[in-house]
Amino acid sequence: MKLFLDTGNIKDIETYCAIGIIDGVTTNPSLMAKEAGDPREITKRICQIVKGPVSAEVLATDVEGMIREGRDLATIDPHVVIKVPFGKAGVQACKALRAEGIRVNVTLVFSAAQALLAAKAGATFVSPFVGRLDDVATDGMELIQQIVEIYRNYGFETEVLVASVRHPMHVVAAARMGADICTCPAPVIESLFKHPLTDIGIDRFLKDWDAAKGAQQ
Repeated sequence: MKLFLDTGNIKDIETYCAIGIIDGVTTNPSLMAKEAGDPREITKRICQIVKGPVSAEVLATDVEGMIREGRDLATIDPHVVIKVPFGKAGVQACKALRAEGIRVNVTLVFSAAQALLAAKAGATFVSPFVGRLDDVATDGMELIQQIVEIYRNYGFETEVLVASVRHPMHVVAAARMGADICTCPAPVIESLFKHPLTDIGIDRFLKDWDAAKGAQQ
């Protein structure tokens, strides 16, 4: 399973890409609004760092506006993927952009039916929001299972990009279900490294080594 970083923060992207575990980046207007500087320049810099898919979201809500913005964003860098919100306009814009060879990430997906329509429109990625579903007492990971099953049944090439990831178990469950990608904020990526037994083990090894060396002196 691929791991994307869900952020517009250059420092975080540089940090985790340097480790060698990040395959792409997803951004959205809310994330980009937190960063100082020109969003286009930030997007370009992100593409240069990650050298993988970088989702940049349109602001328009009408079909023509989404297509126009999508075409413009696609000129920033070949790694840019156009992010459009799900809906009739988003699906139609997705179909049009894909016909021009522009990759599209259909976001704000909350049902298997929506994911099916996005795939039929040729979406490169579909982004179901599991954390937000959990927030309203709905099993977000059950949705991932449904989408993965439907896509496998019909051979859709659309990749399942698990979004609104809140904790490591979302990542583990997505991987077990066969989702293609998880996009995670930096704190979730950081938490994947953590386990108390690892910390205890390292501490014990070092103490044993120090004790053995001390006994030899």
